Amino acid sequence: MAVIGVGLMLLAVCVAAWYGFDPSVRARFSGLQRFTVLAMGAGLGTCGWALARARLTARRDSLLVVNGFRTRQLEWAEVVGVHLPPGAPWATLDLADGTTLSAMAFQGSDGRRARDGVRQLRALLDAAGPGDERP
Repeated sequence: MAVIGVGLMLLAVCVAAWYGFDPSVRARFSGLQRFTVLAMGAGLGTCGWALARARLTARRDSLLVVNGFRTRQLEWAEVVGVHLPPGAPWATLDLADGTTLSAMAFQGSDGRRARDGVRQLRALLDAAGPGDERP
């Protein structure tokens, strides 16, 4: 919500500034320059939207991890641990095949809220043995 709110406010400020310019100043911008500014804004908006989509949903039979525009559904048996070390940008899921997966839903900059989310996910992982469905 914060990314979307800040993005909309920034868009409003930019539009107000553009129309606040004298027409002779606006006329000095070429079509390519206008396109470049719009493309940069669209790129930043896309990045913000990808960050805003990040979530982790615990289901009875699986864990749904959404990072940006990629979604992965993991069986509970595939996830063996979750970590959020101090200074890390986001949490990391340890998978049974020895790989890791970022869980951008738990941003390190969120502080206590992220740590609480990691603790809750860890409790779900510990709630049942391997292969069992989670609550």
